[in-house]
Amino acid sequence: MRNLYVVTHPEATHHVDGLVGGWFDSDLTARGCAHAELIAQALAGRLSSAAGVEVFSSDLLRARRTAEVIGKRLASRVVLDTDLREKSYGEAGGRPQAWLDERFIPPPATGERMRHDEGVSGAETKWELAVRTYAALERILRSTVEHQVVVAHGGTATFLLAAWIGMPIDAAGLVGIRFSPGGITHLREDDFLHNRWIVQLNDTHHLA
Repeated sequence: MRNLYVVTHPEATHHVDGLVGGWFDSDLTARGCAHAELIAQALAGRLSSAAGVEVFSSDLLRARRTAEVIGKRLASRVVLDTDLREKSYGEAGGRPQAWLDERFIPPPATGERMRHDEGVSGAETKWELAVRTYAALERILRSTVEHQVVVAHGGTATFLLAAWIGMPIDAAGLVGIRFSPGGITHLREDDFLHNRWIVQLNDTHHLA
């Protein structure tokens, strides 16, 4: 039985400052740090009987600090993976959200959505984000450890779930899943039918 817990990092400074995140290396706020402790506590409760837990994380500061709190609580080393980063918004990263909104070109309703140019210099396409996210999950799933935690970002988490259920990457252009800061999503693969379950999506009760 494999259990995978996808954690979206809690509140970061770019959230409260109204800035574009992406690869802009924002830190956790004081509230985000407190929520990281609550996430770690919730995971420790769920995994109290686990013999060992692997923790993987985006290397961006807001995710890495969250993962370090979790890893310390679970006595697990954190493995950083740049492929778990949020989508890069190129020159928009760290700028006011309004700056991006004025320049953003939305994808078409039909046709090519994954490789669509959003009109911002240096920004990744959804295709580029999906390719590296799918690759990251493939590496994570090579492990035989039963319990794993992945700390990532909202955009990355969307494609982690698409990859988890086996959605072909070419078909992922329409997928959209909203994740809350500090949410925990529990995924499970049974060892009999080998079905991949979404047991719980974006649980935030531990933050109350």
